[in-house]
Amino acid sequence: MGSHKDVEYRFELAKGFLEEAEQDYSLKRWRSCVSCSILVVENTGLAILMLFGVSPFTHKPGRHLSQLISEGTVTEEIAVLVREILPELDRYDSSEKMLAKYGDESTFQLPWELFNESAGESAIKSARKCMRISSEIAALVA
Repeated sequence: MGSHKDVEYRFELAKGFLEEAEQDYSLKRWRSCVSCSILVVENTGLAILMLFGVSPFTHKPGRHLSQLISEGTVTEEIAVLVREILPELDRYDSSEKMLAKYGDESTFQLPWELFNESAGESAIKSARKCMRISSEIAALVA
């Protein structure tokens, strides 16, 4: 199991980024809403990994969570919850984070050109879902 303090820190990061994403959403700042939402998804995924003693040094927590399921490391109840957020973790991986930071350099599209209201709404829904489910998983592990 991961250090309680380390896991708590990841959850606090996720909460802070979710607050920022909510503010950005209300202000219609789509790129920053997506960017903060991605950080919520990533940090909740890392927090779950850390609950099972896996190193947080990855930008693809979904891959490692899938492995925990296939190895039988987690209970079926937790596996069901993890499967619910795997699509979010896959969708908002490091490549999406790079687009939010740097845009699409191959087409010279700036990050603010890439993300619209629909993208912001989708990202914040994913962030909220990951926050809720990761909290449920943490309660089951505790």
